[in-house]
Amino acid sequence: MRKASALYRLVASGIAAGVLLCSCGQPTAPPASSATQAPAAAAGAPAVAGPGAAGGAAGGYIPRGADPESLPPGSVVRNPKSGRDEVVVPDMRHTALLIGDSQSEPADGWPRLGLAAVGYKVHFCGLGGTGFVAANGKTGNYIDALERGDWKLPSGDPALIVIQGGGNDAAQGATDAQIVANADRLIGALKDRYPGTRVAMIGTLARGTNYGGGRRAQVDALLGTLAARHGIPFVGVGDWLTKYSLAKNLADAVHMNAAGRKTLGGLLGDNLRKLNLQL
Repeated sequence: MRKASALYRLVASGIAAGVLLCSCGQPTAPPASSATQAPAAAAGAPAVAGPGAAGGAAGGYIPRGADPESLPPGSVVRNPKSGRDEVVVPDMRHTALLIGDSQSEPADGWPRLGLAAVGYKVHFCGLGGTGFVAANGKTGNYIDALERGDWKLPSGDPALIVIQGGGNDAAQGATDAQIVANADRLIGALKDRYPGTRVAMIGTLARGTNYGGGRRAQVDALLGTLAARHGIPFVGVGDWLTKYSLAKNLADAVHMNAAGRKTLGGLLGDNLRKLNLQL
């Protein structure tokens, strides 16, 4: 009996060691018959991740090479041409891509209201405190944020691209040369990504050169010159606070209260129509 017990302990130890060794290394792949198994990706097909995921949807596999238009809004796809991740946005045919700062960031920001007034839905890229050169510590300026993936362009072609800003560049002391250089890079990147999409620019909200507009009014004029050089429609807003007596609607030194945002949105919509930029 003692010999049998010793033999039993030896066999049991060997079995335990075998189980331990088999559990090391790569995780076990799900069975091929699983309904969630991903098909092999076609060469050059975009990688697809689920909404809010960096590398795949939680709880299962996402098919690679799927048509982005068939995916849920918020899904992330890899653009094979640029190598950048892009986000799936519903109804791109009626959507304007808006790149901007804190004037555009709120849901009722006046650039958004102006675009809505002429028929667009809005996909916003940007953040308060940023600009062509200015960064806010959380994200880079417009072109740097795009290139390093701080925010994602939409997959597919938007109906219109609008670039708004310049106020933070004025506040942070960016030079004309810096603003122009980064704006040129941004416009070039957007035209390369969306070659068939119209691009427009909105300048820097201010009081006007002769009414205390200062550097903000100067940046608005600079952006107007740059837009003309690129052949881009431009809405100059560098004197609107004075021209339309809206300084009374300032919530602080540069941002509007709700009534002011609504008024500016209506004015912007009128200007977009004059430029034939309505949807």
